[in-house]
Amino acid sequence: MSATESDLDRAFAALADPVRRAIVARLSRGPATVNELAEPFEISKQAVSKHIQVLEHAGLVSRTRDAQRRPVHLQAARLEALTAWIDHYRLVHEQQFRKLDALLASDVTTARPIEEVKT
Repeated sequence: MSATESDLDRAFAALADPVRRAIVARLSRGPATVNELAEPFEISKQAVSKHIQVLEHAGLVSRTRDAQRRPVHLQAARLEALTAWIDHYRLVHEQQFRKLDALLASDVTTARPIEEVKT
């Protein structure tokens, strides 16, 4: 699943809020209802529901119907797409740092002592 620019924008914007990050963290342990998700917060269930809607719009969570329950589920594939995007740039930078390390290491081995340079 490849993430488009707007998918990334929505997902990162959704994750910018600490309440939504806490909801995602809780859902990583398994599905939960809005009531269960609202328990640790000192905000209304309506506010938690709005946070869930933002996460849904970003594709990070989904809701299903189970009789009277409407559990919220984490969409792991979307998180994996975000991780892949981040990892791509992390790997690019790691390669650049390895090249710099190699250059610095070769420069150290070929450098003349300071006494030789002065004379």
